[in-house]
Amino acid sequence: MTAVPERPTFDRTTSNGASSDVGGDPFIRRMGRSFIIALYGATRAIRLYPVENEAVKKSLDELTSVTTEILTREGEFELRVTNEFIFINQTRLRLDLDNYASFTQILSVFRAAGVGIARVMPGVWPRDWLVFLSALQAPGSETEAEDRFVDVTERLSTAGVTLIEIGPPSGVDDDGDFRERAKEAAKRTYSQSVAATKDVINSVRMGRGVNLKKIKRVVQGIVDQILNEETSLLGLTTIRDYDEYTFTHSVNVCIFSVALGRRLGLGKRQLYDLGLAALFHDVGKSRVPLAVLNKVEQLDDNDWRYIAAHPWMGLLTLFQLRGQQELPYRAMTVAYEHHMKCDLTGYPKNVRPRALSIFSKIVAVADGFDAATSRRSYQTEPLSPAAVLAGMRDNPRRGFDSVVVKAFINLLGVYPVGTLVVLDTFELAIVHSVNPNPESISRPIVRIVSDERGNIAYPGRNVDLAEKDADGAYVLTNLPNSTFTMTALRPAATQLVSGFTNPLSVTTNRSGINF
Repeated sequence: MTAVPERPTFDRTTSNGASSDVGGDPFIRRMGRSFIIALYGATRAIRLYPVENEAVKKSLDELTSVTTEILTREGEFELRVTNEFIFINQTRLRLDLDNYASFTQILSVFRAAGVGIARVMPGVWPRDWLVFLSALQAPGSETEAEDRFVDVTERLSTAGVTLIEIGPPSGVDDDGDFRERAKEAAKRTYSQSVAATKDVINSVRMGRGVNLKKIKRVVQGIVDQILNEETSLLGLTTIRDYDEYTFTHSVNVCIFSVALGRRLGLGKRQLYDLGLAALFHDVGKSRVPLAVLNKVEQLDDNDWRYIAAHPWMGLLTLFQLRGQQELPYRAMTVAYEHHMKCDLTGYPKNVRPRALSIFSKIVAVADGFDAATSRRSYQTEPLSPAAVLAGMRDNPRRGFDSVVVKAFINLLGVYPVGTLVVLDTFELAIVHSVNPNPESISRPIVRIVSDERGNIAYPGRNVDLAEKDADGAYVLTNLPNSTFTMTALRPAATQLVSGFTNPLSVTTNRSGINF
């Protein structure tokens, strides 16, 4: 029993031969949530109480009941732990704020025991789970995970447990496949969102009717993608299409806002409303003349009057849309308030005291960051993402809510994805992802894209800047204030940032790399 046999093929039919329509991803995600809670409860109970205790019996009965229901509906049950992910059958379970403790504890227990797969057979009963969970948590010496796996296997065999089969971690292949699928799904979601936003803005500009149902489906896709795997979708916001700025900006602000709202603890329904409000936050610009929006030279006072009027024009536009189809009032509030500061300065000018909504504060931060780090007709040199975040955090005159800004920095990291940095070895690197360790937020995972002489290194290699040597010193460090524009990378920029590329026509990313 040291290896898991080939997975049997199950025909998902009911006892009378009819095809079952009650299974699938939605069912697994719903029941998987109950399973994780039950597994966590049983694990804790076994560790805290003797096996005769009523709490242990109750938790094992609940775990068995949930497992049996999944087996009955799906015909199979395979629990798979890969890196930081948990799968039941082929469905990845989502990590939320309310299941964080149970999720991470299960990952830790399985990882320490060297177990990556647990396949449960029909007929499993509480004693099987008791033996299995006891073996997982059995005290042992500081041995390798492979040795722990052998020990767990022997314990199950000795106890006569045959309805729970285990296997070692399956490696990085499954995780890699998942990430590739997530990237492709993110690209589809992003391109569909830009296309739908373009259609809506142009429809409003031309005075045609707007298909709000289509926009709501777009927002639902963004929310679902963020809840399922936010990294891929956030990565796409680093790529810019200069000619489509108005539309990509709205989509980027929507993505940032939903991801930020999730970090702040908003529920799924609230995230839908927030995403819809964020996508419509600049709809008032459909009333601004294109000559002003596309003006290359510096805007004059008259042009700025048009720009400063877009919040209240957006409010009126959404109010008219609401007369035709259902649209939350929160979207109107955000369209009106997203350029107001916490002290109620900014624009439009206030005529009476008010308290800014949390949605407006979130969208204001997302909007300010995306606008400042993007290349526009009247802003040809985007600012460094690190400098923008520092200004948001340290300059009170920017007027952003400090709690929301801190959560945003925690989401993106001090050096957001796509930022170009210089290492202390004088190699160039592009930030690949935020360091998962909160204590290393200023030391991201980067992809080194050139040697110390500036020669392009393709495809580059990923390095964790939090990695230390034997003496406890950091192996590599990014130089302070080293984020800048590097036009020398133009010939190979598409390949170098292939992990972040936009499926649309690409012109620039936040690092200022033009290609």
